[in-house]
Amino acid sequence: GVRVEIPTNHDQTSIDMEAQFRQSIQQCKWVDTGNISRKPGGLLQVSQRTKEFSGSRMFMTIQSSRRIPAHHKPCLLKVSSSLKNTSGPVLKSGNSPVSLDESLVLKNKSARMEQLLNARCIYIVGMMGSGKTTVGRVLSEALRYSFSDSDLLVEETMGGMSVAEIFKQYGEGFFRDKETEALKGLSMMNRLVVSTGGGAVIRPINWKHMRSGISVWLDVPVECLARRISAVGTGSRPLLHGESGDAYSKALTRLSTLLEERGESYSNADIRVSFEHIASKLKHVDVDNLSPAAIAIEVLEQIESFLKNGGLA
Repeated sequence: GVRVEIPTNHDQTSIDMEAQFRQSIQQCKWVDTGNISRKPGGLLQVSQRTKEFSGSRMFMTIQSSRRIPAHHKPCLLKVSSSLKNTSGPVLKSGNSPVSLDESLVLKNKSARMEQLLNARCIYIVGMMGSGKTTVGRVLSEALRYSFSDSDLLVEETMGGMSVAEIFKQYGEGFFRDKETEALKGLSMMNRLVVSTGGGAVIRPINWKHMRSGISVWLDVPVECLARRISAVGTGSRPLLHGESGDAYSKALTRLSTLLEERGESYSNADIRVSFEHIASKLKHVDVDNLSPAAIAIEVLEQIESFLKNGGLA
């Protein structure tokens, strides 16, 4: 079960906190809200069902100053789990896990960003396999933006043909033209997080369209990219065919060449988010352990700093 500690006295603040909790918990997909009851000592107990933590006991503690109404002050949420070898409860953001602590940080940061962003779009650039789509979806949910993938838009305009099929049948130049058309259309919209194709940065006209918003480069070590891509195969990666050797060596060789060709173009982005920097800051051994939410938090922090320092002024 989940235990939520509410102040034991029954003043208006306590009543407000309980009412707010009951309302907000309905939005939480990982909690079964069918049974919410008051327990002695000012506790609320709700049942919980979650596949990831089947059989575990979760405890949440909410603390708030009694002098400030709960709806004016963010609550401090503490979570512990009886499961061993876990880092805490996990929420799902699309297909990506998001820890509860990270989810709260994202929520707080995104709330502060609304006025600064002023409905500007965010364009995510980076090498194939850098997680542009996954991180983009987490960002869009946190900011309550819509999400768009420029590759998927091109595929839709081509009647559902995959990027690999378009490359094979029509060539890379044709695909790049369609990609530019897609970015041009997206540049006329607001409140979007856009995941771009890995090669979108090579055309100056695409940068012109992306300058309507904020561009973010996800800078991932090429060895990490090669591990990710070789693990799932290169069938959907038309620029990775033709190399000899095992899957990892093929991916590493080709990706290294592509990064050398595109590195200067990626550096045109307003913001560079280094996975190695995030890993160091969080004291992770390597970048493979970074969650999409942790990356999204770093993106928001850097966007906030960029805009506060006069970026796009």
